[in-house]
Amino acid sequence: MSAERTALTGTYLTLDDGRPAVRFSRTYDHPIARVWQFVTDPEELAAWFPSRAEIELRPGGTIRFSGDPNTPDSTGRVLAVDPPRHLSFDWGGDELRFDLEALDDKRTHLTLTDVLAAEDTAARNGAGWEVCLAALDTKARGEHSPGPHAGAGTPWREIYRAYLDAGVPSGARVPGID
Repeated sequence: MSAERTALTGTYLTLDDGRPAVRFSRTYDHPIARVWQFVTDPEELAAWFPSRAEIELRPGGTIRFSGDPNTPDSTGRVLAVDPPRHLSFDWGGDELRFDLEALDDKRTHLTLTDVLAAEDTAARNGAGWEVCLAALDTKARGEHSPGPHAGAGTPWREIYRAYLDAGVPSGARVPGID
């Protein structure tokens, strides 16, 4: 693993309600409305999210997930939405939470929390989000990203190994590998 990838950006934690989660934080040099687009607009999501996601942005709204080469198409439900500060939805049994905070007119802090349906998915999902958020980071810098499914060039296995080495819970099936 290259020196720039040795530091994992995800944190494994247990939420106050006892559920396991992995959490990531990023700061982007964009106003909050632009970062909101990154996490809600299907065309923006296509550059970094694991599946194409078409979201009915209302509580109870349907989300259609498609196009992930490792998982079948599915649907989820919007659990909460407070534009442009919060979006949470069900995805394959996990709850994804996107929290945005404007730091000033041009900078936004994004926190992604993946509330896990099963603790043994923490290392797998953590590694996956590292790859996806690296694609978002690239997009946010205005550079082209091949997306989260970039193939052999994607360092997912190395990152997964780093999560295992860090003692993050593991053991869940890895789609596309197991």
